[in-house]
Amino acid sequence: MAVDALCSPLGPPACEKDAKALQFIEQMTRNADAVQACVLAEILSRNAETEYLRLYNLDGATDRESFKSKIPMVTYEDLQPIIQRIANGDRSPILSSYPISEFLTSSGTSAGERKLMPTIREELDRRQLLYSLLMPVMNLYMPGLDKGKGLYFLFVKSESKTPGGLLARPVLTSYYKSDHFKTRSFDPYNVYTSPNEAILCPDSFQSMYSQMLCGLYERKQVLRLGAIFASGLLRAIRFLQLNWQELAMDIRTGTLNAKIFDSDIRQCMARVLRPDSELADFIESECSKDNWERIITRIWPNTKYLEVIVTGAMAQYIPTLDYYSGGLPKVCTMYASSECYFGLNLNPMCKPSEVSYTIMPNMAYFEFLPHDPTSPTGATSDKLVDLVNVEVGKEYELVITTYAGLCRYRVGDILRVTGFHNSAPQFHFVRRKNVLLSIDSDKTDEAELQAAVENASKLLNAFNTSVVEYTSHADTKTIPGHYVIYWELLAKDSNNFPTNDALERCCLAMEESLNSVYRQGRVECNSIGPLEIRVVKTGTFEELMDYAISKGASINQYKVPRCVNVTPITELLDSRVVSAHFSQRLPRWTPERRR
Repeated sequence: MAVDALCSPLGPPACEKDAKALQFIEQMTRNADAVQACVLAEILSRNAETEYLRLYNLDGATDRESFKSKIPMVTYEDLQPIIQRIANGDRSPILSSYPISEFLTSSGTSAGERKLMPTIREELDRRQLLYSLLMPVMNLYMPGLDKGKGLYFLFVKSESKTPGGLLARPVLTSYYKSDHFKTRSFDPYNVYTSPNEAILCPDSFQSMYSQMLCGLYERKQVLRLGAIFASGLLRAIRFLQLNWQELAMDIRTGTLNAKIFDSDIRQCMARVLRPDSELADFIESECSKDNWERIITRIWPNTKYLEVIVTGAMAQYIPTLDYYSGGLPKVCTMYASSECYFGLNLNPMCKPSEVSYTIMPNMAYFEFLPHDPTSPTGATSDKLVDLVNVEVGKEYELVITTYAGLCRYRVGDILRVTGFHNSAPQFHFVRRKNVLLSIDSDKTDEAELQAAVENASKLLNAFNTSVVEYTSHADTKTIPGHYVIYWELLAKDSNNFPTNDALERCCLAMEESLNSVYRQGRVECNSIGPLEIRVVKTGTFEELMDYAISKGASINQYKVPRCVNVTPITELLDSRVVSAHFSQRLPRWTPERRR
């Protein structure tokens, strides 16, 4: 099968293995509707005797019409009682006829805890298949990647066990700990500087330190830098800013810092470490400068691109990435979640604002709920649209049916159709539904923020003070980024205004009220900085309303936005700040124990 549709001006596939991968993409996307019909039939056939499908009297039917007429669209909250039964140890075929092998913890939350997504062992093969398609596409646009290595900052996170004994962990932790990753075959186009031992170390400091040290030793071999999210790559740069002196000392002496005590890391790093005073001098010279502009290309001069997610909430990090990299291309390769891996970017060198993902129809059965961004509810219709029938320019909420037994499950992602590759649609990721604030993998919605403000404001009662109005902002100018909450206060006794200590305790109280994903980012991953409350002058929110009305907002329909991202508005708020206060302690967080 020809692969002309995927060939860039740079030429043909880099090797025979790439050619087969590109042929597979073409075959899947040319026959998207037929593939989707087969996927649905296979899912329904294999799960026909499950409790869930029997509940809706599908009676073994595998056609779309029966499926659509009988199976309802659901949210996580609808499925939570069933999922909890599985978590508690029920091994009967409830959602899937295949055994649930583990739970993948979603970055979204329900009642403040990570969602548990059931998965089956064969899903690892499906995810690995999608991974295997990324470099064949990338090689079309960026030749010569087999001549060097990738410096990717990859990490595992805490895992727990459910009462029934199943593991519950993030999807990438599951993948990195699998044989698919640990015993992967050698691929000259996909070699990492980081050893597996460093990636698999659960201590984030030791993992980052050793990965950075390996990247510095092989700085001239590095052709691409990456992390999962843009925020992760910026944390690595910040880590270098804070630890370059110790890293340089290790390179100068050929010994490993005593802070790195993980035995597996020390053993593997013994094969990497060597005294190199010239390299140490270079690191000290570059990192001691006040100006860190273009530090990425100064340290790693052969870097061709950055591989990070910069769509959705991560777009806020693009200016900072440009500063540190000198404007290197930012590549988003794939679109995935804990529930399912969806598709890939067939034009990886495009601008971040133009990133579109082509849904691979073999990954799951996909449907789309029409979404109206101008509607208060967001809905335009409750009738789901098939993969090949979506319309260019329109927005949809993604709904999936997976091999692991999720049926017509609302993922919560809002997507806009930008075009088609063959008969498979391409989507621009617009946003997560209902997410107000996000720094890393955290997702805080308006209800959570409201509850946090209410809990924290109770500490003001002793001062006879209340919160008149508030809004918020995700400040990504700091590394790591942090939540900024703007408070306008009403103090009934001007001689008893809340003290700095009280407002710092308010910051901590807010953090204690936020979900477990946020608190893990603060405590374990160091991916989120301390929450900040900025107290603004009396009357500030009236000025904010006046500004909105001057820009065309209706005075009758105006309500205070609970999150602000527009520069003139944040500048207005910041110009009215009278004091700023940070959380001085870490919120409580321990690896979740599943009830």
